[in-house]
Amino acid sequence: MSMFSTGLLVLTSPLQTLPLRIAPVLSSAAQLVERTLYVHLHPGLNLSSGSQPRPVFIPPVVDLSTLITRLYNNAADVCGHLDVRVLLTNMRAQPTACSETTSPNCPFPTPQPLFHCPEVVLTDFAPQDPHQSHQVKQCLEKYTGHCYVCRPGISSVLLHPQLVKLLENRDAPKDDEGPKAEPMETYSDVVVGGTFDRLHGAHKTLLSISCLLANRRFVIGVCDQAMLKKKVLKELIEPYSERVQRLREFLQDTKPSLQVEIVPLEDPFGVSIVDPLLKCIVVSEETRKGGEAVNKKRVENGLQLLVLHEIQLLKDAHHDEIEEEKISSSSLRSRLLGTLLTPPKDPSHLPPTPYVIGLTGGSGSGKSSIAKQLEVLGAVRIDCDKLGHEVYQLGTEAYHKVLRVFGSEILNEDKTINRRALGAKVFENQERLKCLTDIVWPEIALLVKQTINQAREEGKEVCVVDAAVLLKAGWTDLVHEVWVTIIPEEEAMVRITERDGISTEDALRRLQSQWSNSKQVKHANVVLSTLWEPEVTRKQVLKAWNLLQKRIQQKKEG
Repeated sequence: MSMFSTGLLVLTSPLQTLPLRIAPVLSSAAQLVERTLYVHLHPGLNLSSGSQPRPVFIPPVVDLSTLITRLYNNAADVCGHLDVRVLLTNMRAQPTACSETTSPNCPFPTPQPLFHCPEVVLTDFAPQDPHQSHQVKQCLEKYTGHCYVCRPGISSVLLHPQLVKLLENRDAPKDDEGPKAEPMETYSDVVVGGTFDRLHGAHKTLLSISCLLANRRFVIGVCDQAMLKKKVLKELIEPYSERVQRLREFLQDTKPSLQVEIVPLEDPFGVSIVDPLLKCIVVSEETRKGGEAVNKKRVENGLQLLVLHEIQLLKDAHHDEIEEEKISSSSLRSRLLGTLLTPPKDPSHLPPTPYVIGLTGGSGSGKSSIAKQLEVLGAVRIDCDKLGHEVYQLGTEAYHKVLRVFGSEILNEDKTINRRALGAKVFENQERLKCLTDIVWPEIALLVKQTINQAREEGKEVCVVDAAVLLKAGWTDLVHEVWVTIIPEEEAMVRITERDGISTEDALRRLQSQWSNSKQVKHANVVLSTLWEPEVTRKQVLKAWNLLQKRIQQKKEG
């Protein structure tokens, strides 16, 4: 069967039976949909009654909240490649069926446009008579068209045959078990806070349940700047504007009737302690203390306490030794290490072989240890620190240029350049430092080119240019890809002071004279980090190397 980019899944089973069916339903849907899967809930919908059913308002009940949590948890486990979104337009305490004419009580007075137009509609509905399949599909397509703007000539698929196979080894619950209709308390104005980096299932659960709870307004504080400083791999966090755009798109799809306000969060409290209209804050077991702190501040500000609505954390079935057990953005960021984050620039000005990696990173980042690991894997390592010493050697062109500019007082008795004396001449003098780098960097670049040419003559496949100043010196035109090694500034300072025997202040000055991690990452095709145990770094480097080999092979194959 054909694959579709975007699909709409209409779930019709009773609420109490859906939890055990969600995983096989999603697994079956993932065989047909590649990118986005919308989920529309209408428990009890009958598509074979002979009359055309209409969408109705579904009152928020506790089971619905539990179902949404289960759905996103299962989605992360069985179809993590899909962008799953539960649509809640018809979730409201007003269970009135639509009439033939437009009614204010109808969830869909006009079809709702979605950011991704569905190409196929799927359902778990099981017709009692297999001969009714065609009629059920027609009914499903009309029902879907009443609710959402879909692609003309949308396809329809009944998942029931696949579900029978998936469920045959399970004790499936009976559909006539009595429902639990415990009402869910709702509120006019609801608030949440978070980073919302790389919007994932746990975020979607938080946002969806908040949408269920909110009748009028939904306020979201999104961490920015100061609130990101302590985040793991903060350099890989998406820009604030991108995170906000993804939130707006998700919420517009999920519940367009809500008034959504997204504000930057520069401290742990934000608007939650000053907005008098707020009624409820949604927290998890992990953030409950933060919610309690918000209420303490509200009391100090003379405001009404917020109801703390706690949701479950979602377990990550795929986490490894450096990742959290829950689904989290930091785990997703760690999985990006070693992967291609941005496509390489046009390499047409470079020979195809050897494929050249420019490896850079701040002091103490572990760049050279990674370069050595890549060398063991088969790369030719070009050590630019070593080449830097070579260009100063007696009699070289750089030697004479440096001597003319900085004078003979920088020489040792044997006429070699005293690097310490030269360093003192340029220390904290940007003009003199530029004079020196304008002499030395082009000479190092020439040696790099010569080494690459030699590697080509020897039939080598990959070269790694190990250069702390790769970006600053503008050597990116020498390489096919830029790889950047990062660690937090605090860890870099500890490593530098232990390695070089200098003070914390001097270590900080050294780091501040270099490009920041964030600035370097903006130029990176691949990012690596030596923050964790050596074995973790080794796995990361091997992953990056294997992915690189695939890219090189693909280029060879055209």
